[in-house]
Amino acid sequence: MRVFVFNMRGRPLMPCSQRKARLLLRENKAMIYKYHPFTIQLTYTTGETKQDCHIGIDTGSKYIGAAVRSEDKVFWKGEIELRQDIRSNLDTKRIYRRSRRNRKTRYRKPRFLNRKRRDEWLPPSLQSRINHTFHWIDTLSSLVPNPILHIEVGKFDVAKMINPEIHGVDYQHGQTYGFFDERYFVFARDNYTCQCCGKSKNKILNTHHIIYRSNGGTNRVDNLITVCTDCHTSQNHRKGGIFYQWQEQHKKVKQYKEPPFMNTLRKRIFVAYPDAEITYGSETTPKRKAMKLDKTHYNDAIVISGINEIKENPEEWLLIKQFRKKKRSLHEATARKGRKKPNRNQTRNSKNTPYYKGFYLNDKVSVFGKSGYITGFTSNAAYIKDENNDYITLPNKTYKQVSINKMKLECHNNNWQYIIKNAV
Repeated sequence: MRVFVFNMRGRPLMPCSQRKARLLLRENKAMIYKYHPFTIQLTYTTGETKQDCHIGIDTGSKYIGAAVRSEDKVFWKGEIELRQDIRSNLDTKRIYRRSRRNRKTRYRKPRFLNRKRRDEWLPPSLQSRINHTFHWIDTLSSLVPNPILHIEVGKFDVAKMINPEIHGVDYQHGQTYGFFDERYFVFARDNYTCQCCGKSKNKILNTHHIIYRSNGGTNRVDNLITVCTDCHTSQNHRKGGIFYQWQEQHKKVKQYKEPPFMNTLRKRIFVAYPDAEITYGSETTPKRKAMKLDKTHYNDAIVISGINEIKENPEEWLLIKQFRKKKRSLHEATARKGRKKPNRNQTRNSKNTPYYKGFYLNDKVSVFGKSGYITGFTSNAAYIKDENNDYITLPNKTYKQVSINKMKLECHNNNWQYIIKNAV
């Protein structure tokens, strides 16, 4: 990958090769501006010949593909992995909050002036992904001169995905139109027959969630089946029961969480980047196949950038993951026994400490000849995971803690993890 370059005034110049960047740093003609994406800043005046740089962005609900190119040369490519755990974290926080209100805790007066939401409000899980998408678009645009944005967006019709023959007024009726409620629609769809034992006569029928709501399932009729009371027991709900076996034998339930997000993201992109060149997946796929590129997010971004012929394409690409550094908990959910002070006044548990002796969570360190990321602290030790999310431990030892004295800091990453990979 090329190295991004800033001049003495902090303005972007054309990226240079890694060899040239090493020579400039060795001769003290440049200094490291930031590590990821690797950027240097010149310490002397130089010519500023610039070309138009094109940035391709392949938007998505889980991964974002990005590429930077000029003419027929690809300078940089990578993928950004977005967080998918925000909703589950909010559900956990909601459980803790409700349990506190039922306990004998400090009194807080009720508030009634925080019930109104702004017009452009979105759920936190959607807003987070949109914010991070815009963050990386703006970051890449600030690293190159004369940036021209090319963004691929998606437009989905969820009703037509469920029923391809839908048209006209059927959009207002929905699947359960004409039925008393969703429960009776599920019974009629399944011919009033238990989907586990296949019996229908003299049986009391219930509806069952295929994917449990605790695991992210919804109340949509596509996630409900008809079962009888003989099969709908607590024992069959356990792992290895009839319901788990039924789910393995049948197709997975189709989820329609991503299409609404992509529709919302498309509208926000039109407002935030009115000058960007917009494209769609139906145009990207045939171009990528014609250029004989594999199906990856960064290859899609290269095609989206509008390139016609590739003469330079780096083998390395950068995988960027977001890391949750702070748990934001005032205290543990369950107070431990033996404490002399009230739980609200206790110091934060050491496992929630964001830094210790000059090291911070998510810092990249080297230990035992391996590189990894700090994921937690304990007494004078830390937990370190490698790129494959496996713990780095002492040779021939079973415990996971590594002493602080044996670690060497490589770089500070803040909330993001950066992994350089080679294209297959």
